[in-house]
Amino acid sequence: MRTLLTALLAFAAGVLLMLLVTGRQLIRNEPAATAANSSSAPAPASSSSDNDDSDNDDNWPSQGPSPEQVIYAQPQMVRQALSALSPRVPDKANLYVVTFAGDGGEDVFRNEAEYASQLFTRRFGATTHALVLENNPTTLQSHPLADWSNLETALDQLAGVMKPDQDILLLYMTSHGDEDHNLLVDMDPLPLDQIGAPDLAGILKKRPFKWKVVVVNACYSGGFVPDLRGPGTLVLTAARADRSSFGCGSDSNITYFGKAWLVDGLNKTDNFVDAFQFARNDIADWEKQGKLTPSEPQMDVGAGIAQQLAAWRKEVTPGPAVPFAPPPPSSSSSASTAVR
Repeated sequence: MRTLLTALLAFAAGVLLMLLVTGRQLIRNEPAATAANSSSAPAPASSSSDNDDSDNDDNWPSQGPSPEQVIYAQPQMVRQALSALSPRVPDKANLYVVTFAGDGGEDVFRNEAEYASQLFTRRFGATTHALVLENNPTTLQSHPLADWSNLETALDQLAGVMKPDQDILLLYMTSHGDEDHNLLVDMDPLPLDQIGAPDLAGILKKRPFKWKVVVVNACYSGGFVPDLRGPGTLVLTAARADRSSFGCGSDSNITYFGKAWLVDGLNKTDNFVDAFQFARNDIADWEKQGKLTPSEPQMDVGAGIAQQLAAWRKEVTPGPAVPFAPPPPSSSSSASTAVR
């Protein structure tokens, strides 16, 4: 019995000793683990936050609405912009213009979107109506954002106003483009979806627009042509699928294509195709002078659209040329860059 009791006591003492040792190790190791976590986990978050804050300061106005306020204001802003459109002229082909300035980091895209709206409505008269969607720090309270949701909402509303057999939709998209044929949609820090060639084609195919003019002013924009081409559609792009286009950056008020097609071409003629031919020649000359790789703007004319545009032009008496006068630059326009 004594031997058994002695053995049990020895076993209990061993277990107790092991627990004490383990407990000391746990107590000793716990602060080290906590210190390691505090030095590693918060650091990336802080670093990321610092970087994000820096980016946000560059792209968001210090005075004005917060990002959340801007997001929640969008439905009302789109409704207000649509309600401000001039009334449709009955019994005539009307032209409805939607301009989309995707990159909020450079004023050049805002400048083009706003100028296109002014050009079409002032020069081509009462049968022309224009809506501006744009990303820019200075216009967060005056224009709806250029984002996927607002584009779809605007097109849905226009589809209910336009006469599908007569009226023409002109969509002018201007932003940076990449080699995979995506348009940059950016207004930091808002989490906006990018728009690729299949995306834009899908957005338009869901709507009952029979007659369309789609202009994509971006690098590599020729890659949008295969998805957008079709009957009743005129597609114009600033470059071929594997080439850059030129003229963006903080030292530029308007892109090469915007100046050539909008400012120079459409102030000479109301024919979109003729204006494109003028623009292509002018751009080639400018690129040659600058020793730049030719961008080679592209055009695709779908069945019937030339005739419908001619029907619209019959009702138009072009007004005087509309001068290009960009608004004051925003403080967040990014550093200069030659290509888009």
